[in-house]
Amino acid sequence: MEKINLQDKLTRVRDYWDPHIVGELNGQYVKLVKFKGPFTWHHHENEDELFFVVRGRFRMDYQDDESNEKAVWIETGEMVIVPRMAEHRPFAEEECHVLLFEPATTLNTGSVENEFTRRNLSRI
Repeated sequence: MEKINLQDKLTRVRDYWDPHIVGELNGQYVKLVKFKGPFTWHHHENEDELFFVVRGRFRMDYQDDESNEKAVWIETGEMVIVPRMAEHRPFAEEECHVLLFEPATTLNTGSVENEFTRRNLSRI
């Protein structure tokens, strides 16, 4: 067993929207990522995602069942769970540090392949 210092690990994350693996359990990855600006609209066919704000704040834009755009702000110490198939897009006005908890098979851009897509994640 090893303890993990999130603040220390976050100093190793250099680029925005580039998740890094910090732990693994029961087929799930614990990832750290820094947000700034808008991400891409996407969804995940088979995976739910948990976003926990370590520092800062971000807005989760999403579409409801009638395809209306909505948004919720997630502040330091808060989390949101995005259910599979929910179209969503994180957005941060300022740098935001986030812990993600999701199945190891989860591609960060889900249903979309673009400049944000990261297939091979670093472990820190």
